[in-house]
Amino acid sequence: MAFSGVNGKGPIMRIIEKAGEMQQQADSWRREGKRIVFVPTMGYLHAGHLALMEAAHRHGNLVVISIFVNPTQFGPGEDYQSYPRDLERDLKMAEGVGVDAAFLPSVEEMYPAGFQTFVEATEVTRTLCGRSRPGHFRGVTTVVMMLLQIVKPHTMILGEKDFQQLITVRRMVQDLHVDVAVIGHPIIREADGLAMSSRNMYLDDGQRQGALRLNQSLKLAQAMVDSGERRAESIVEKVSGHIGGAPETQIDYVQVCHLETLRDVTTIDEPALLAMAVQVGRARLLDNCVLQPPT
Repeated sequence: MAFSGVNGKGPIMRIIEKAGEMQQQADSWRREGKRIVFVPTMGYLHAGHLALMEAAHRHGNLVVISIFVNPTQFGPGEDYQSYPRDLERDLKMAEGVGVDAAFLPSVEEMYPAGFQTFVEATEVTRTLCGRSRPGHFRGVTTVVMMLLQIVKPHTMILGEKDFQQLITVRRMVQDLHVDVAVIGHPIIREADGLAMSSRNMYLDDGQRQGALRLNQSLKLAQAMVDSGERRAESIVEKVSGHIGGAPETQIDYVQVCHLETLRDVTTIDEPALLAMAVQVGRARLLDNCVLQPPT
């Protein structure tokens, strides 16, 4: 199936809904010597997603995306049913940045009756979001592994806003000897500094002001490090106080971690990840930065 949603002009993006068809197409492209670059998404695209797709063009000559709201990474009471969806809008946006193909599987295509196999990375998922969302990363690694087997890319691009997801997928790819390069792309922010997220649509004007404290607190933390503060505990306390002062805001975690193992660090004597997850109204928001001590 083809799609041309940009005034009927420009290259036509292929729409593929079946895993077998996607695999056959990927095999054909590989035989032709094409390099496939893959950007997995859950849809409701924004400029952050589009930046990943634009970056993908620099790493190969065929860009494939997926749009799939994966049920196995949502826990009880989370927003799977209400997660924003607008497929026609998404396809127009993707075609507008030159995506060559979009894989749009149904839940039944990905998880047919009798499905019982899961992939799990254990250590790097014990902390951060893994602590408060049990089973979430098992769902992420399982669906990413399936997508890699279906799309067969040479390279995959993931955003660094979900830093634990990026590290977890890299760990899985390394441990299971999957022949794909996993590239992280820097966080894309709104003009006011809020990290772009599909869930930002949940925020009203007042909540958005509270949400801006996440990025403000990252800058505050780096300023502390620049001034000589090396104790992670002091930085976490200051950051938590700044974020927690906003109404309708509940901190899930603020942690300073090792960049690869994601284990907590107590002293920032080398670059370290400052990561946070904060509930603001209905929106669970993530943000992070790499704290850089002066050399």
